[in-house]
Amino acid sequence: MRVLIAEDDPSLGDALQRVLMRSGYAVDWVRTGGHFLLSVVTHHYDFVILDLGFPDASGEELLARLQVKRPTLPVIVVTARDDVRDRVRLLDIGADDYLVKPFDLDEFMARIRTVLRRAPADDGRQGALRHGPLELLPKRHSATWNGEPVALTNREFWVLEALVRKRNQILSRSELEDALYGWGEEVDSNAIEVYVHFLRRKLGSGLIRTVRGVGYQLAHLTDDAEAFGHGALGTARPELAR
Repeated sequence: MRVLIAEDDPSLGDALQRVLMRSGYAVDWVRTGGHFLLSVVTHHYDFVILDLGFPDASGEELLARLQVKRPTLPVIVVTARDDVRDRVRLLDIGADDYLVKPFDLDEFMARIRTVLRRAPADDGRQGALRHGPLELLPKRHSATWNGEPVALTNREFWVLEALVRKRNQILSRSELEDALYGWGEEVDSNAIEVYVHFLRRKLGSGLIRTVRGVGYQLAHLTDDAEAFGHGALGTARPELAR
């Protein structure tokens, strides 16, 4: 599961990121309201941890806008306000739960488990992304090619997801890095090239095009069937999950 933390306090944000990563979550951490809004429209998350205190945006406004953009995305609000009226207003705006600072990290993780149990159940196919014989299921972090499962690491999946979501656009290396890393995380200089190489080995050399000096783009499959092997779309044999 992938979670977004929106918290401008470095010490608290670091503590939340560490406890979530130790529990097996993939974590993005943003420190401004602007980065928060950009992240929720460009990435898939399973839930959000939202602080209310940002220098550039009101937490209540961010929560209200999130309800418009991602109404089913679970949100736990972190706040220093302990007045009952404030908490009621947050729940009415759309928060699924809240924690009043300071709080215990064990309680924090328990609240997350509770919110996820209440989330509507589905088979993981909601929000499926398709590009020719390729299908991605973001909620499962899984991929298939012509119906056969393909073994992808988390970061391979995130790069491929970014390309599929913007399949008609050329994505620069920096745009793909945003999909691969959390805000503020150190970026390896050749990381994108490495993961594109791995994806080409698993899904065929013609799926991802390099646009010199610009970035990467998925091939237009109707125009590039021969790139996938033997002159017919879908005849390439990707590395299958075991």
